[in-house]
Amino acid sequence: MAEAHQAVAFQFTITPEGIDLQLSHQALRQVYLSGLRSWKKRVTRLKNNVITGVYPASPSSWLFVVIAILATMYTRSDPSMGLIAKIQEHLPVGDSLSIQCRTVVSAVLFSTLLWFSLIFTMRLCLKQLLSYHGWMFEQHGKVSNTTKIWAAMVRIFSGRQPLLYSYQGSLPNLPVPAVKDTVKRYLESARPLMSDSEYERMTTLAKEFESSLGNRLQWYLKLKAMWASNYVSDWWEEYVYLRGRGPIMVNSNYYGMDFLYVTPTPIQAARAGNTLHACLLYRRKLNREEIKPSRVPVLNVPLCAAQCERIFNTTRIPGEETGKARIRGVLIVLKEVSYVHPECICVLNFIPRIPWAQARKEFFSSGVNKRSLDCIEKAAFFVTLDDDEQGMRGDDPAGNLDRYAKSLLHGKCYDRWFDKSFTVVVYKNGKNGLSAEHSWADAPIMAHVWEYVMTTDSFQLGYTEEGHCKGDVASSLPPPTRLTWDIPAECQERIERSLAVAQALADDVDFHVLPIQEFGKGAIKKCKISPDAFIQIALQLAYYRNRGTFSLTYEASMTRLFREGRTETVRSCTSESCAFIRALEGGESKEACRHLFRTAAEKHQHLYRMAMTGGGIDRHLFCLYIVSKYLGEESPFLNKVLSETWRLSTSQTPLQQVELFDFVNHPDYTTCGGGFGPVADDGYGVSYIIIGENMINLHISCKHSCPQTDSHKFGADIKKALEDLLELMSPEKPDPSKAELNHSKKSKKDL
Repeated sequence: MAEAHQAVAFQFTITPEGIDLQLSHQALRQVYLSGLRSWKKRVTRLKNNVITGVYPASPSSWLFVVIAILATMYTRSDPSMGLIAKIQEHLPVGDSLSIQCRTVVSAVLFSTLLWFSLIFTMRLCLKQLLSYHGWMFEQHGKVSNTTKIWAAMVRIFSGRQPLLYSYQGSLPNLPVPAVKDTVKRYLESARPLMSDSEYERMTTLAKEFESSLGNRLQWYLKLKAMWASNYVSDWWEEYVYLRGRGPIMVNSNYYGMDFLYVTPTPIQAARAGNTLHACLLYRRKLNREEIKPSRVPVLNVPLCAAQCERIFNTTRIPGEETGKARIRGVLIVLKEVSYVHPECICVLNFIPRIPWAQARKEFFSSGVNKRSLDCIEKAAFFVTLDDDEQGMRGDDPAGNLDRYAKSLLHGKCYDRWFDKSFTVVVYKNGKNGLSAEHSWADAPIMAHVWEYVMTTDSFQLGYTEEGHCKGDVASSLPPPTRLTWDIPAECQERIERSLAVAQALADDVDFHVLPIQEFGKGAIKKCKISPDAFIQIALQLAYYRNRGTFSLTYEASMTRLFREGRTETVRSCTSESCAFIRALEGGESKEACRHLFRTAAEKHQHLYRMAMTGGGIDRHLFCLYIVSKYLGEESPFLNKVLSETWRLSTSQTPLQQVELFDFVNHPDYTTCGGGFGPVADDGYGVSYIIIGENMINLHISCKHSCPQTDSHKFGADIKKALEDLLELMSPEKPDPSKAELNHSKKSKKDL
């Protein structure tokens, strides 16, 4: 390979005069710089491990404790209550040190033990404080004295200037709910979706499960919770993602878009250069742990950062029974950003996992194919330079926006590498975006990266007036080397068959991106309703109008308040929301509908808070189901629950780094968020992001093959539902004619 030749630092030839040694000073310099960079990273990693290991204390606090102990000893007092003398008696130094030196050494050892004890105590106190979640259930804007005291204590024990992983050892473990509580909450969620006879039968199955098998399964689950950091996350990754045998494309990946109204440069190479530069800047900050830990706003409660470890250099390896994640170390930049010219090889990771695993084993396990595949799988991330132009442009901006979303979701079915943690896509006209694999982390982690990349690209790195990257060209960099492949005829036949399968799956996706600019969070907050609850109830109303019935609804919530937490399900379709929708569609009075709407919104908020604090339904039942399979036990109740279809799958993408955006001075630099494919063949996938005070972007997906679904019609139904709810909940404006009449009456009365 070309890079192997360039790595040669010297050459020699044997001549009649002897050995002629030719050194390459440039190559030796690169070897020296490479080693220097490697040692710098090792030192940085060691320093960060020390800082994180002693957090919430700091290494300098050790010196403070030592000086304090020595100072108290100087005043003839013994803060150790005789322990320093005991340590001095057992020092294995004999008479080699003076009594004074042995006293100092003993005092330092005691100070160190005291310091570690204080660290352990502070970390234990912080863990107990973070286990309190009463603050989440308080009314918005009304903070109790208990929560104020708790928040002050958290600030005291949290230390200062934490690194990315500083809080990991202080986060509480995810609690295991009681079986009876989970069963009760499940039955409550299922009631509006079942007839009386179905609900009665389900209640019988639930009671049988609770009184017999449930307690036995719960015992194993509690045992796991005591042993593992998180009783859900490893099984969730294994059985939901890695053991999934369907294609990743559409079924398990998601995408993120560029700025909606602005393209910083029309030059593809320049945009790709700045985008990749920003990605690698983020990775450098990640390796140095300089990224600030994510926190819950206002109270600054830390969130788990474990998923950040696998953002870069991660690949999902296919297997015939289950996949696995491969995480590699640091590589040189040339290998980290791998570009494969379209030869349709990529299509193999678009298809179901078993055929891809078989093809990988048969055709890519040795020789040049293995070396080329390793270059991709060991890369930091994958890059696609797309020949198409995308974005909201031309005579059909709405239609082009939909095509832009579809392109990011599945591409041309041969120009993405879905096994990589994420793929950066840069289009011919300078538009960019990303497609991310889901098993290694959830969308908020990748959204955090993409927010940084977009803002760094546009506001910090920037472009010249001609649209080129700023700075001088580095001519010393070696040219890229194209990967080579040896594709036999049998493999080519599989590639062609796989392309047909992938193309059929991609063509079946019906996608619609709906930017709403007429109103947003500002108008919703005037109604004194949670924006998320408002949108979720609007989705319920839109679905009811679209299909004439209610459906089991999935809303993703995070459990990152706990160590290694990922997600939990909020069952948004409740008895309260159904009662409100029936009343609204049945023409009941405005006051009655308002009351029912507020009740439904409060219920949704309660369910969301329960999910975030470990009181969800579905992850607990999922883990009980896994234990039952390990034990070889059949549970009709669990089988029924786990076979339910989520025909409406929803997720909010929160804007996490608001400080990076300037919607006042740069209102056009608005992110459009991202989306995902439909979960059910006859259902919808809806992702939404709330931008500033006056914008909501929705990404709606379904399948053309289902005659009952239409993304554009459902999008129109959602917008109409939002408008109707705003009209219902907005304060009534006084009638001008009535106000004038009342004013004239008052004037006459005064006369």
